[in-house]
Amino acid sequence: MVPESARHLIRYSGQAAFTPELIARAHGTSVFTESGRELLDFTSGQMSAILGHSHPAIVETVREQIGLLDHLHSGMLSRPVVDLARRLAESLPDPLEKALLLTTGAEANEAAVRMAKLVTGRHEIVSFARSWHGMTMAAANATYSAGRKGYGPAAPGNFALPVPDRFRPGIVDAGGELDWRRQLDLGFDLIDAQSVGSLAACLVEPILSSGGVVELPPGYLAALAEKCRERGMLLILDEAQTGLCRTGDWYAFQHDGVVPDILTLSKTLGAGLPLAAVLTGAEIEQRAHERGYLFFTTHVSDPLPAAVGNTVLDVLERDHLDKRAGELGAMLRGQLDEIAARHDVVGDVRGRGLLLGVELAGDEVLGAGGADRLGAAVTRRCFELGLHMNIVQLPGMGGIFRIAPPLTASDEEITRGAAILDQALTDVHG
Repeated sequence: MVPESARHLIRYSGQAAFTPELIARAHGTSVFTESGRELLDFTSGQMSAILGHSHPAIVETVREQIGLLDHLHSGMLSRPVVDLARRLAESLPDPLEKALLLTTGAEANEAAVRMAKLVTGRHEIVSFARSWHGMTMAAANATYSAGRKGYGPAAPGNFALPVPDRFRPGIVDAGGELDWRRQLDLGFDLIDAQSVGSLAACLVEPILSSGGVVELPPGYLAALAEKCRERGMLLILDEAQTGLCRTGDWYAFQHDGVVPDILTLSKTLGAGLPLAAVLTGAEIEQRAHERGYLFFTTHVSDPLPAAVGNTVLDVLERDHLDKRAGELGAMLRGQLDEIAARHDVVGDVRGRGLLLGVELAGDEVLGAGGADRLGAAVTRRCFELGLHMNIVQLPGMGGIFRIAPPLTASDEEITRGAAILDQALTDVHG
């Protein structure tokens, strides 16, 4: 018998399948299927639910706000919107003091790219070759990890920059280590050769998430910012998955001491509800306004999600979840390192805070395509054992687990999740 979901739902995940059971409810770090099975959620929903599911403070805010003020004409403002814009500005270094509140990361990146093009008077955009910035027009054109084939021509002026992957380095020094400076120089040599003199912005994540949890080497982001300044480009940082305490800092770029011209937030800002933000300085905002900047959408500055965003900031501050993410991340990283020592198919463990990656070296151990097959099998076995994991499969690479539990997870839940992954690797590879 064909499942109801197969009869009526459009499949939107490429070749990936939906999970085999319907989810009935969620609480804390767990989701529960209609059959009553509990699954530890080590992806925080779609990498968003940093406070876990059904956090009591979020539930209370939604109940109160939806009965008071949920949606307005896009030209109207409300107290939650003004407060959230101010509080985000206060959490960031100068000059990031102007905010635009939207719904999704793709929408925020779209708005940021449009602003950069308008302010600079240029149109060319640079992003990483394994980037994921969204599925809307400008965001999709800056996305190289998937979804480019079969949709007709992309917008002109989009260039890919090599990813500085220390585990699988493209260019190495005399010691066999990643030579990221030479790689960056060569990347911009190629971009300069292809450019028509209209470089507007560079849009990157400080830690590539969908691109394989690749942390930029120390010094790389500062060098990239200098490349942008030399060419009159704006630096846009996409912190959809890294922002708001997940990496142990309030914002991942703080780790590198680099302040972007434009910052985009989403996912973690709404803790699972649709909320995103674009932040920039007063000078850029003024230039954009003078040139007629337009990003007027149905749910811009909606009060309900803005109220939720304020509550997210309340909880992050009150519970010191930046420190908690660092502590839990260190504990989980230690457990993953122990797993890697026991399993020869685990090639690398990396990441920061509670955004960690485990890369399988299945191709080296099992032959061509081995990592993808092993990753899919381990993912299925984890699900059977009570753990929801997310595997990234990119052409020419092994499967990579993105591990991002809620910042509110307990020590016991972190340990239990790592134990399930260890058991799944044993069951499948053994």
